[in-house]
Amino acid sequence: MTFPVVGMVGGGQLARMTHEAGIPLGIRFKLLSDTPQDSAAQVVSDVVIGDYRDLETLRSFARGCDVITFDHEHVPTEHLRALEADGIPVRPGPDALVHAQDKGVMRAKLDAIGVPCPRHRIVSDPQDVAAFAAEGEGFPVVLKTVRGGYDGKGVWVVDSVEEAADPFKAGVPVLAEEKVDFLRELAANVVRSPHGQAVAYPVVESRQVGGVCDTVIAPAPDLDEDLAVRASEMALNIAKELDVVGHLAVELFQTRDGRILVNELAMRPHNSGHWSMDGAVTSQFANHVRAVLDLPLGDPRPRAEWTVMVNVLGGDYPDMYSAYLHCMARDPQLKIHMYGKDVKPGRKVGHVNTYGDDLDDVLERARHAAGYLRGTITE
Repeated sequence: MTFPVVGMVGGGQLARMTHEAGIPLGIRFKLLSDTPQDSAAQVVSDVVIGDYRDLETLRSFARGCDVITFDHEHVPTEHLRALEADGIPVRPGPDALVHAQDKGVMRAKLDAIGVPCPRHRIVSDPQDVAAFAAEGEGFPVVLKTVRGGYDGKGVWVVDSVEEAADPFKAGVPVLAEEKVDFLRELAANVVRSPHGQAVAYPVVESRQVGGVCDTVIAPAPDLDEDLAVRASEMALNIAKELDVVGHLAVELFQTRDGRILVNELAMRPHNSGHWSMDGAVTSQFANHVRAVLDLPLGDPRPRAEWTVMVNVLGGDYPDMYSAYLHCMARDPQLKIHMYGKDVKPGRKVGHVNTYGDDLDDVLERARHAAGYLRGTITE
């Protein structure tokens, strides 16, 4: 029996963990990575080093692959169309992926299908930003480059027309959005297969620090059941309308007046779904593999009442391995996931998952472990 080969473009931690999920199924992976030191390149046996922005590199890489998928959204859309024209299945396809690549395209499509979003429009210069602000409740205004931003990069919160100049220096279109008065950030994670089967994970709360995801709580505490159902249904509808194949993360604002608004889309496994590696019957990574191969999807239900993920960020203490003794002895149920990255201040180098019946206890255990690994907690 011949097992399929999944071609993964991008060598980061998402590719590493997706590869891990395919190992028990005997799924083979081929990786297109920037460098041999990338997170996934350290563990995948079949690695091609090359530039994903070069079409001929992509075409050469795709030979021998049964399907192409990604751990980021940055592959040029026209290159993906060329691969499809060559007969290579690309999942998610370019018609879907462009909505995660281009925030302007995303907003226009979500408007067209009736999905609630913050007030927004493309702006041409700082004076246009001032006009946008005046059309609403004034400054502050959120400005985003339509392509290329992540983890708070490519995003500015500006309080005046003078502060609005920087986003335009990159020479790419800029999207202006109202600054939403939100209660908290949520994420609805769903997975959809080519034949239309879809599953939804519990809606989670995502807590950010400095524009970077710090903590995810599954399920979101004290979330009204009707609102949770509405968020899941919204994510499933977006996946269907955009013809997404694979994992879709819909990042949401829960407003103080009881609404939910779409903030961002990601068409790949996502930080807000890392909890599922230990907290769900089937992880987001395993279901992404199943989806791109058009296999039946796995059960997304949680294994425990609460699961908490906390990202491990690099600090001034590079020797994280020595912290394992304390962390594992203190909490035998702790799950540590490290990405093989060099430790740099503020860089995501891993995450921890904890689970249990008492949310306060589960939160404390996860925060302690992440802090101890980073070196900000020493006892």
